[in-house]
Amino acid sequence: MATQNDVIKCLLSRRSVRKYKADQVSRDDLQTILRAGSYAASARGCQDPWIVAVQDPQIIGRLVAMNAKVMGTTENPYYDAPTIVLVFGSDTTVWANSLYDGALVLGNMMTAAHAIGLDSCWINREREMFATDEGRDLMREFGLPDGLIGIGTLSLGYPDGEPREAKPRKEGYFRIL
Repeated sequence: MATQNDVIKCLLSRRSVRKYKADQVSRDDLQTILRAGSYAASARGCQDPWIVAVQDPQIIGRLVAMNAKVMGTTENPYYDAPTIVLVFGSDTTVWANSLYDGALVLGNMMTAAHAIGLDSCWINREREMFATDEGRDLMREFGLPDGLIGIGTLSLGYPDGEPREAKPRKEGYFRIL
């Protein structure tokens, strides 16, 4: 049966995790996840997204402060994850598929992380964060080209505890005609 397939099981069991162990994600695991993201489908195969993995505590602190400011909170929007993975893409006025391509990258990385025993949570507000002078300066520090926008981020790490059960799927979620 198709639901016995390991990939399908991984897709059906992945959950957003908001509590992580302090243990840093290993280089090998991180490279596996980033590679999976780089193989996401992209419109016309253009590979528009840019992926930046951050494990440096100082840079993470800056990202936390920027995101919390946009969110209007003092809490850590990345749930104290030891690794943050940012995805950028071309401004949508330049490449209309930028957000879609970046979303596929994030989805691939979430699934890959879960498949190898890590977990993640998709975090928003990166578009607002990197539209600021501080955000543009940080993108330059990352070595990214000008003209990119923030698409989304993953908090990434080893889960601290068991994830919740999935919510029941809504009635009529899909149709076969």
